[in-house]
Amino acid sequence: MKIHLFLSLLMAASAATVSAANPQPNWSYTGANDSAHWGDLSKDFAVCKTGKQQSPVDFSSVKAVKGRQVVYRYDTSDYKVENNGHTLQATPQGKPQNVMINGKPYVFKQFHFHIPSEHTFKGKHLPMEAHFVHQAEDGTLAVVATVFKPGKNNPALTALVAKKLKTGESVQLKGLDIQTLLPEDTKSFHLKGSLTTPPCSENVTWVVFETPVQAGEAQIKAMRAIIGSANNRPVQPLNGREVNEIQ
Repeated sequence: MKIHLFLSLLMAASAATVSAANPQPNWSYTGANDSAHWGDLSKDFAVCKTGKQQSPVDFSSVKAVKGRQVVYRYDTSDYKVENNGHTLQATPQGKPQNVMINGKPYVFKQFHFHIPSEHTFKGKHLPMEAHFVHQAEDGTLAVVATVFKPGKNNPALTALVAKKLKTGESVQLKGLDIQTLLPEDTKSFHLKGSLTTPPCSENVTWVVFETPVQAGEAQIKAMRAIIGSANNRPVQPLNGREVNEIQ
Protein backbone atom coordinates (compact mmCIF):
# COMPACT_ATOMS: atom_id res chain seq x y z
CA MET A 1 0.00 0.00 0.00
CA LYS A 2 2.80 2.43 0.92
CA ILE A 3 4.66 1.58 -2.30
CA HIS A 4 1.54 2.28 -4.40
CA LEU A 5 0.98 5.55 -2.58
CA PHE A 6 4.60 6.60 -3.14
CA LEU A 7 4.39 5.78 -6.86
CA SER A 8 1.15 7.72 -7.19
CA LEU A 9 2.66 10.77 -5.51
CA LEU A 10 5.79 10.47 -7.66
CA MET A 11 3.75 10.31 -10.89
CA ALA A 12 1.65 13.30 -9.82
CA ALA A 13 4.78 15.31 -9.05
CA SER A 14 6.31 14.36 -12.39
CA ALA A 15 3.16 15.39 -14.26
CA ALA A 16 3.13 18.73 -12.46
CA THR A 17 6.79 19.26 -13.36
CA VAL A 18 6.11 18.51 -17.05
CA SER A 19 3.10 20.83 -17.05
CA ALA A 20 5.12 23.63 -15.45
CA ALA A 21 7.96 23.08 -17.90
CA ASN A 22 5.63 23.27 -20.92
CA PRO A 23 3.22 26.14 -20.27
CA GLN A 24 0.90 27.46 -22.95
CA PRO A 25 3.00 29.86 -25.07
CA ASN A 26 2.27 33.53 -24.59
CA TRP A 27 0.98 35.24 -27.71
CA SER A 28 0.02 38.81 -28.35
CA TYR A 29 -0.89 41.33 -31.02
CA THR A 30 2.27 43.39 -30.58
CA GLY A 31 5.96 42.80 -29.96
CA ALA A 32 8.03 39.65 -30.42
CA ASN A 33 5.00 37.35 -29.99
CA ASP A 34 2.71 39.14 -32.43
CA SER A 35 0.65 37.50 -35.19
CA ALA A 36 3.60 37.35 -37.58
CA HIS A 37 5.30 34.97 -35.14
CA TRP A 38 2.39 32.89 -33.81
CA GLY A 39 3.30 29.91 -35.98
CA ASP A 40 6.80 29.82 -34.47
CA LEU A 41 5.76 29.99 -30.81
CA SER A 42 4.64 26.35 -30.55
CA LYS A 43 4.12 23.30 -32.73
CA ASP A 44 0.48 23.53 -31.65
CA PHE A 45 0.33 26.91 -33.40
CA ALA A 46 2.09 25.80 -36.60
CA VAL A 47 -1.04 26.09 -38.76
CA CYS A 48 -1.05 29.85 -38.05
CA LYS A 49 1.94 29.90 -40.42
CA THR A 50 1.34 26.94 -42.73
CA GLY A 51 -2.45 26.92 -43.06
CA LYS A 52 -4.15 27.64 -46.37
CA GLN A 53 -7.61 28.50 -45.02
CA GLN A 54 -6.73 31.20 -42.51
CA SER A 55 -8.94 34.02 -41.24
CA PRO A 56 -9.75 36.88 -41.37
CA VAL A 57 -9.94 37.83 -45.05
CA ASP A 58 -10.87 40.78 -47.21
CA PHE A 59 -14.24 40.80 -48.94
CA SER A 60 -13.50 42.34 -52.32
CA SER A 61 -14.36 39.48 -54.66
CA VAL A 62 -17.54 37.57 -53.82
CA LYS A 63 -19.98 35.33 -55.66
CA ALA A 64 -23.70 35.89 -55.20
CA VAL A 65 -25.45 32.56 -54.70
CA LYS A 66 -28.77 31.25 -53.49
CA GLY A 67 -28.53 29.43 -50.20
CA ARG A 68 -29.97 28.97 -46.74
CA GLN A 69 -29.66 31.89 -44.36
CA VAL A 70 -28.44 31.36 -40.83
CA VAL A 71 -31.33 30.58 -38.51
CA TYR A 72 -30.67 32.11 -35.11
CA ARG A 73 -32.33 33.68 -32.14
CA TYR A 74 -30.28 34.32 -29.04
CA ASP A 75 -32.58 34.26 -26.03
CA THR A 76 -32.16 36.69 -23.16
CA SER A 77 -29.70 35.01 -20.81
CA ASP A 78 -27.20 35.52 -18.00
CA TYR A 79 -23.56 35.92 -19.05
CA LYS A 80 -20.15 35.76 -17.46
CA VAL A 81 -18.22 38.67 -18.97
CA GLU A 82 -14.45 38.66 -18.59
CA ASN A 83 -11.35 40.44 -19.79
CA ASN A 84 -9.09 37.50 -20.68
CA GLY A 85 -6.12 39.65 -21.65
CA HIS A 86 -6.84 39.40 -25.37
CA THR A 87 -10.46 40.53 -25.63
CA LEU A 88 -13.72 41.07 -23.76
CA GLN A 89 -15.52 37.71 -23.83
CA ALA A 90 -19.07 36.87 -22.76
CA THR A 91 -20.06 33.27 -22.02
CA PRO A 92 -23.77 32.36 -21.74
CA GLN A 93 -24.97 30.68 -18.57
CA GLY A 94 -27.93 28.33 -18.37
CA LYS A 95 -29.57 26.19 -21.01
CA PRO A 96 -27.77 25.68 -24.36
CA GLN A 97 -28.78 27.78 -27.35
CA ASN A 98 -28.45 26.64 -30.97
CA VAL A 99 -28.10 28.21 -34.39
CA MET A 100 -28.66 26.46 -37.71
CA ILE A 101 -26.05 26.93 -40.44
CA ASN A 102 -26.59 25.09 -43.71
CA GLY A 103 -29.10 22.91 -41.90
CA LYS A 104 -26.60 21.88 -39.24
CA PRO A 105 -27.11 22.76 -35.55
CA TYR A 106 -24.32 24.42 -33.58
CA VAL A 107 -24.35 25.22 -29.86
CA PHE A 108 -23.62 28.82 -28.88
CA LYS A 109 -20.44 28.92 -26.75
CA GLN A 110 -19.34 32.56 -26.38
CA PHE A 111 -18.93 35.90 -28.10
CA HIS A 112 -16.10 38.42 -28.01
CA PHE A 113 -14.87 41.62 -29.65
CA HIS A 114 -12.09 42.89 -31.91
CA ILE A 115 -10.98 46.51 -32.34
CA PRO A 116 -10.90 47.41 -35.24
CA SER A 117 -12.71 44.83 -37.39
CA GLU A 118 -10.68 41.79 -38.40
CA HIS A 119 -12.39 41.25 -41.73
CA THR A 120 -12.13 44.09 -44.20
CA PHE A 121 -14.56 45.23 -46.87
CA LYS A 122 -12.80 46.17 -50.10
CA GLY A 123 -9.73 46.86 -48.01
CA LYS A 124 -11.43 48.95 -45.35
CA HIS A 125 -11.77 48.19 -41.63
CA LEU A 126 -14.80 49.08 -39.57
CA PRO A 127 -14.32 50.26 -35.96
CA MET A 128 -15.32 46.99 -34.27
CA GLU A 129 -16.28 43.36 -34.90
CA ALA A 130 -18.01 40.76 -32.72
CA HIS A 131 -17.56 37.00 -33.10
CA PHE A 132 -20.25 34.57 -31.94
CA VAL A 133 -18.57 31.18 -31.58
CA HIS A 134 -20.51 27.92 -31.92
CA GLN A 135 -19.65 24.22 -31.86
CA ALA A 136 -21.48 21.27 -33.44
CA GLU A 137 -21.87 17.85 -31.86
CA ASP A 138 -19.05 16.54 -34.07
CA GLY A 139 -16.68 19.18 -32.70
CA THR A 140 -16.61 21.43 -35.78
CA LEU A 141 -16.81 25.17 -35.23
CA ALA A 142 -18.82 27.99 -36.75
CA VAL A 143 -18.37 31.70 -36.17
CA VAL A 144 -21.04 34.29 -36.90
CA ALA A 145 -19.55 37.78 -37.15
CA THR A 146 -21.01 41.25 -37.08
CA VAL A 147 -19.27 44.56 -37.68
CA PHE A 148 -20.10 47.92 -36.11
CA LYS A 149 -20.20 51.50 -37.33
CA PRO A 150 -20.57 54.69 -35.28
CA GLY A 151 -24.17 55.66 -34.67
CA LYS A 152 -26.79 55.23 -31.98
CA ASN A 153 -25.95 53.64 -28.65
CA ASN A 154 -26.45 49.89 -28.63
CA PRO A 155 -28.44 48.61 -25.60
CA ALA A 156 -26.43 45.39 -25.25
CA LEU A 157 -23.11 47.23 -25.44
CA THR A 158 -24.23 49.60 -22.69
CA ALA A 159 -24.26 46.71 -20.22
CA LEU A 160 -21.12 45.05 -21.59
CA VAL A 161 -18.87 48.12 -21.25
CA ALA A 162 -20.44 49.53 -18.10
CA LYS A 163 -17.45 48.41 -16.03
CA LYS A 164 -13.89 48.81 -17.27
CA LEU A 165 -12.70 45.29 -16.54
CA LYS A 166 -8.97 44.85 -16.16
CA THR A 167 -7.16 41.72 -17.36
CA GLY A 168 -8.37 38.75 -15.32
CA GLU A 169 -11.46 40.51 -13.99
CA SER A 170 -15.01 39.34 -14.68
CA VAL A 171 -18.58 40.28 -13.91
CA GLN A 172 -21.94 38.50 -14.07
CA LEU A 173 -24.62 40.13 -16.21
CA LYS A 174 -28.21 39.11 -15.57
CA GLY A 175 -30.85 38.97 -18.29
CA LEU A 176 -28.78 40.33 -21.17
CA ASP A 177 -30.47 40.55 -24.57
CA ILE A 178 -27.77 40.42 -27.27
CA GLN A 179 -30.07 40.56 -30.30
CA THR A 180 -29.18 44.23 -30.81
CA LEU A 181 -25.60 43.11 -31.56
CA LEU A 182 -26.84 41.52 -34.79
CA PRO A 183 -28.32 43.20 -37.89
CA GLU A 184 -31.89 42.80 -39.06
CA ASP A 185 -30.63 42.34 -42.63
CA THR A 186 -29.19 38.80 -42.76
CA LYS A 187 -27.34 39.15 -46.08
CA SER A 188 -23.98 37.54 -45.37
CA PHE A 189 -20.66 36.24 -46.66
CA HIS A 190 -19.94 32.50 -46.22
CA LEU A 191 -16.60 30.72 -46.44
CA LYS A 192 -14.34 28.18 -44.79
CA GLY A 193 -11.67 29.69 -42.58
CA SER A 194 -9.92 29.40 -39.25
CA LEU A 195 -9.86 30.75 -35.74
CA THR A 196 -8.29 34.20 -35.82
CA THR A 197 -6.24 33.52 -32.68
CA PRO A 198 -3.85 30.67 -31.81
CA PRO A 199 -4.01 27.78 -32.47
CA CYS A 200 -5.60 29.11 -35.72
CA SER A 201 -7.50 25.82 -36.24
CA GLU A 202 -8.97 25.50 -39.73
CA ASN A 203 -12.19 24.05 -41.17
CA VAL A 204 -14.20 26.73 -39.34
CA THR A 205 -17.46 27.78 -41.02
CA TRP A 206 -17.64 31.57 -41.19
CA VAL A 207 -20.76 33.68 -41.63
CA VAL A 208 -20.06 37.42 -41.73
CA PHE A 209 -23.03 39.77 -41.93
CA GLU A 210 -22.67 42.53 -44.51
CA THR A 211 -24.80 45.17 -42.83
CA PRO A 212 -23.03 46.96 -39.97
CA VAL A 213 -24.71 47.36 -36.60
CA GLN A 214 -24.75 50.77 -34.97
CA ALA A 215 -22.81 51.49 -31.78
CA GLY A 216 -22.24 54.76 -29.99
CA GLU A 217 -18.80 56.29 -30.47
CA ALA A 218 -18.41 56.41 -26.68
CA GLN A 219 -19.27 52.69 -26.52
CA ILE A 220 -16.63 51.83 -29.12
CA LYS A 221 -14.14 53.96 -27.23
CA ALA A 222 -15.04 52.19 -23.96
CA MET A 223 -14.52 48.79 -25.60
CA ARG A 224 -11.14 49.92 -26.90
CA ALA A 225 -10.19 51.05 -23.38
CA ILE A 226 -11.10 47.62 -21.93
CA ILE A 227 -9.22 45.67 -24.60
CA GLY A 228 -6.28 48.05 -24.27
CA SER A 229 -4.99 48.11 -27.83
CA ALA A 230 -5.84 46.86 -31.30
CA ASN A 231 -6.56 43.11 -31.26
CA ASN A 232 -7.19 42.39 -34.93
CA ARG A 233 -5.17 39.81 -36.83
CA PRO A 234 -4.14 41.07 -40.30
CA VAL A 235 -6.15 39.73 -43.24
CA GLN A 236 -4.94 36.43 -44.69
CA PRO A 237 -4.70 35.21 -48.32
CA LEU A 238 -7.79 33.54 -49.75
CA ASN A 239 -5.61 30.92 -51.49
CA GLY A 240 -8.28 30.15 -54.04
CA ARG A 241 -11.20 30.05 -51.62
CA GLU A 242 -14.52 31.29 -52.94
CA VAL A 243 -16.57 33.70 -50.84
CA ASN A 244 -20.30 33.18 -51.29
CA GLU A 245 -22.69 36.07 -50.74
CA ILE A 246 -26.05 34.72 -49.61
CA GLN A 247 -28.90 37.22 -49.81
